[in-house]
Amino acid sequence: MEFNHRSYEKGQTIAAVATPPGEGGIAVVRIAGAGALEVADQIFSGPIQSYASHTVHFGKIIDMEGNVIDEGLAVVMKNPRSYTGEDTVEIHCHGGVIITRKVLDAALKAGARAALPGEFTFKAFQNGKIDLTKAEAVQQVIASKSEMAWQAAENHLEGKLHKKISAFQKGLTEIAAILEAWVDFPEEGLEFATKEELLKDLLDLQTKMSVLHRTFYDGSALKTGFSLCLIGAPNVGKSSLMNALTGKERAIVTHIPGTTRDVLEEEVQIAGLNFRLIDTAGIRETDEIVEKEGIRRSEKAAKEADLVLVVYDVTHPMHVNLNLPEKKTIAIWNKVDLDHEEKEQLPYPHTVEVSAKEGSGLEKLKEEIHKVIWEEGPPSKEEVILTSERHHQALGNAINALKTVSEGLQTDLSPEFLVSDLRLALKELGTIIGMNITEEVLSAIFSKFCVGK
Repeated sequence: MEFNHRSYEKGQTIAAVATPPGEGGIAVVRIAGAGALEVADQIFSGPIQSYASHTVHFGKIIDMEGNVIDEGLAVVMKNPRSYTGEDTVEIHCHGGVIITRKVLDAALKAGARAALPGEFTFKAFQNGKIDLTKAEAVQQVIASKSEMAWQAAENHLEGKLHKKISAFQKGLTEIAAILEAWVDFPEEGLEFATKEELLKDLLDLQTKMSVLHRTFYDGSALKTGFSLCLIGAPNVGKSSLMNALTGKERAIVTHIPGTTRDVLEEEVQIAGLNFRLIDTAGIRETDEIVEKEGIRRSEKAAKEADLVLVVYDVTHPMHVNLNLPEKKTIAIWNKVDLDHEEKEQLPYPHTVEVSAKEGSGLEKLKEEIHKVIWEEGPPSKEEVILTSERHHQALGNAINALKTVSEGLQTDLSPEFLVSDLRLALKELGTIIGMNITEEVLSAIFSKFCVGK
């Protein structure tokens, strides 16, 4: 279902199941809007409209014909002290597809409309309960696939990104006010600041904005995860290593060379990060057409991966020309639990010894992965980083506008032209937190939410 927020009417009563589908201990049906209390009053045995806000009540959930659906709880939250800023009632019933569907159907027949994706959060945004950075952070928190991605989203949810953007806006507004005065009162000789002082303040803001802008490369990786490719000659233990890292028998392991013919993928958590682990066909000379295609795909996967683990068998070193970039490659001597000759020097700065079969060396490997991924150190838990392409683009546009302003100041460009570019920068910053936002952008943002949030 495509969410189109143009259909939104302030106060319109909506309902949806707010918990994941399937069997569980409880399920929650959320009702919000001007008529939420009246709707809930018709499907709950207690006098919902007379209950005090932020109270919980036990009773029977009934349909419009008076049939009992279930026993459960009604949680009443009256406006404006609710997530959406409007009257809200949550009906807690036993978990299960049939029960929750019956409770939701009862709410819809009582006068509520089925909520669209993200419409509860959209209500919160429209009613001023949260800004757009927090609204987007809600979905990012839900979708987080690693602890570090969750922490980045939590920082946005706590308002840290909004605080930074607001500080940028405040600084630029002060500079714009001075330039406006130069435009409006050119003959008055007013000088609230010298050109040099304005330029210094402008460049300082530009630097701070650029620092935040550069965090997107880390933030984007945290949000989407990293790709980690296992590559090497046949029978070096790539599939065994994949199974060891994932903790399950994902890949077939045999002593027969060429067992893996295609690319296998599995998600795995390593050092607080989400990885798409890719096992590939062994690299060797062959005339077998299926295996050749597997090798071609292996080489392509290694080229496109964020990080490559090239695996060697310490008992039978085989040299394959892989032409891998040193910065994103970790060499692994596997099968170190077996008798072997002295190891030769490998042409990679990052080398680890493991036994995929015994599970030894895996912690050291994970530490090395973390070190290579965060070459300049991982972001701190408190650091605000960009995770949204929309934020990254808007901030980049604002920085480019400021570059034009600073160049204009240095070449004595007329103040009215400088003010125009400053306004453009302020407009771009405003779109990040929800000011001057277009209908299409809002629809695109909230359509990605799940129904019930």
